[in-house]
Amino acid sequence: MANQTMGETICSLRKEKGMTQKELAEKMNVTDKAVSKWERNLSCPDINSIPALAEVLDVSVDVLLNASAKKEEKNQETGKIVNLVLKAVSMAMGIAVVTLSILKKIDLYSGFTMLGAGLACMGIYLFRENEG
Repeated sequence: MANQTMGETICSLRKEKGMTQKELAEKMNVTDKAVSKWERNLSCPDINSIPALAEVLDVSVDVLLNASAKKEEKNQETGKIVNLVLKAVSMAMGIAVVTLSILKKIDLYSGFTMLGAGLACMGIYLFRENEG
């Protein structure tokens, strides 16, 4: 169950047990709609009900909680790569414009277009950094 969200973990464990969403819901004293939302990652089980859910699914609490943590680690790695690419493109555009200008191999319109692309990437990078 590596790299699964909590919802994906709940769904696969429920199916392994041969339970329907309704059966799991009855054992947890919730609606089948609540179980459906858990499995689609639209909501999470109440923190107080996680031990009972783990018992019903015959796993440890850690299995349920680590599912979300692994997915979060993967998302953080992807975010780092995206930020690195955004910074690299920004720098590459600036260097390319300066180099091509020195060599007199770029027209004004192309230079501004390249600088605009670089600035857009830097703006996206800065926006992402402030959001995170």
